[in-house]
Amino acid sequence: MDSDQKFLQFVVEQLVDEPNAVKINRKVDEMGVLMTLDVAPADMGKIIGRSGNTAKAIRTLLRVVGMKNNARVNLKINEPEGSTRFAGENRENNVVAADSATVDQAIEDLKM
Repeated sequence: MDSDQKFLQFVVEQLVDEPNAVKINRKVDEMGVLMTLDVAPADMGKIIGRSGNTAKAIRTLLRVVGMKNNARVNLKINEPEGSTRFAGENRENNVVAADSATVDQAIEDLKM
């Protein structure tokens, strides 16, 4: 398991009530690293957070870990079966690409 995957696994397991349901898939291609996260439906709100702030913080931290390893890290959070959270919205908005920002900018993003 790579360091970015270990990091994401640790962070997510600390946030959810069902850590055994956490599944992370990691793919590497020419665009960088794509990590896909699945959690129990009841834990989805804990991962997204109010106004998406928790998901944004996790993505920012992953971007920092990626920069340390010279990799672009993207996180996709899979919607659980039967969810209506994205009804009427574009599901592609759920994927946020890490850009080539500096570590300082990524740290600044965490200050809320």
